[in-house]
Amino acid sequence: MKTILLRILALLALALAPAVAPGIAHAERVRDLGAFQGVRTNQLTGYGIVVGLAGTGDDNLEYLTQAMKGAAGRMGLQLPPGVSPGLKNAAAVMITAELPAFAKPGQRIDITVSTIGKAKSLRGGALILSPLMGADGQIYAMAQGNLAVGGLGITAKDGSSLTVNVPTVGRIAEGATVERAVLTGFDSAEVLRWNLAQADFLTAERVRDAINRRFPGTASVEDGVTVALRLPQGADLRAGMMASIEMLDVVPAETPARVIVNSRTGTVVINSAVRLSPAAISHGKLTVRIDEKSQVSQPNPLSQGQTVVTPASKISTDESNSHVQLFKGGASLSKIVDALNLLGVTPSDLVAILEALKEAGALKAEMVVI
Repeated sequence: MKTILLRILALLALALAPAVAPGIAHAERVRDLGAFQGVRTNQLTGYGIVVGLAGTGDDNLEYLTQAMKGAAGRMGLQLPPGVSPGLKNAAAVMITAELPAFAKPGQRIDITVSTIGKAKSLRGGALILSPLMGADGQIYAMAQGNLAVGGLGITAKDGSSLTVNVPTVGRIAEGATVERAVLTGFDSAEVLRWNLAQADFLTAERVRDAINRRFPGTASVEDGVTVALRLPQGADLRAGMMASIEMLDVVPAETPARVIVNSRTGTVVINSAVRLSPAAISHGKLTVRIDEKSQVSQPNPLSQGQTVVTPASKISTDESNSHVQLFKGGASLSKIVDALNLLGVTPSDLVAILEALKEAGALKAEMVVI
């Protein structure tokens, strides 16, 4: 009976026989290929206190105690010196948020609240008014509100506990109010820059040509990522031109030939640019089997001998027949993968074949192992 790999090779011969033309590229909008420099979100972080917890807080954590004393002082309440309040119902938290581009004072944004101490759960808590700062140390928003927590944590008196999801992270929808806008300079900068999501000189040139057809003499390529735009100043005029540029259709360059192998899960991903050169493939299988048995040797009756146990080993090999098959080049590897999947080939066999093809120079693609 022929092995399954012989059937694979026969099916590969059918898949590789006809030359396959490169896939037809489709036009993409400029806004899907990149973004204008400076028109982006900004990360905000802050430190705060969540109160109203049902005994699941940080207790007498030192920095939480200091923060609570400061909060009480701002409200006009001065705690006696040397007194540490019991804070089982409060937790020290870190607050994170993203400030959208062009966000204006008064607008509201969502925030995420996470514990930084030993608090067991934030369920039922409320965040006290806390400032959110950017990388420059300036305050850009103020956060406050009741938390929505998707997790649940329960602890019994005997020490047993049950945790569902993550009860130490909560979210407040529209929980922060923007206090300061981030200047982008899009309306007054001498040159606006548009950046590709992935560097490619050919795609950058095609974007430049598409923009110049719509607005002659406007765009120039700075490198494989950036296209410089010289637009008339003024927010209203520039906004209209930027909106038109983002909706232009551009056919991006074909992606580089690449094979991605996940060594942990055995996943193999091959893009449409991968092609094969003519090659001969032979994939065999060698099986070595060792059988171990024990034999009992008994002496003759009335003799002075002793009963002993002696090992008996048997080694056998089985090598499946495999033939060398010559394949014509030009076919895409997507058809080969489909054929292998239909026959139930393991990812390890597929990876072995691809690695051998690349080593032989028949596979013109980058092998990436993750």
